[in-house]
Formats: sequence, C-alpha cells, structure tokens
Amino acid sequence: MTDSGGLQEETTAMGVPCITLRDNTERPITIEMGTNMLAGNKTESILDAYRKTVEKKQSHNSLVPPKWDGRAAVRI
Repeated sequence: MTDSGGLQEETTAMGVPCITLRDNTERPITIEMGTNMLAGNKTESILDAYRKTVEKKQSHNSLVPPKWDGRAAVRI
C-alpha cells in the first residue's frame, strides 16, 4: 500500500500487487495493466481494494507493461 507515484511503477515492474491510497494516479498504466488498484483514503474502500487484490489469482509478473523490460538503453 502506498501513496507514492514512483512506488506504483516499481511494484508493477517487479510484479508485486499495489494498492494506492489516493483517488487518482499519474501512473494510469499501472491501473490499466491490473497491477495497481486505487483505493482512495476511506477505511472501507481500502479494505475492499485489499480483499480484491488478495483474491486475484493471476500472476502479476505477466502483467508488466510493454517495453518495461529493462532494455531501454538497448533500444535507444
């Protein structure tokens, strides 16, 4: 759980589920890929996001966005 934009990217790159304790994000790709969930800042919405994250059966490692493979330097 975080409120940090940078950590949302890092958890996505590492294949670790993330719950963001805000109502918005400047990292929407993490939401689109399903590795991050916005929970807001209310107790019930945070608990709901936690339950949904725990219930997910898919591997987060397979949800890394395209070109987030650590090979940017090679492509440049």
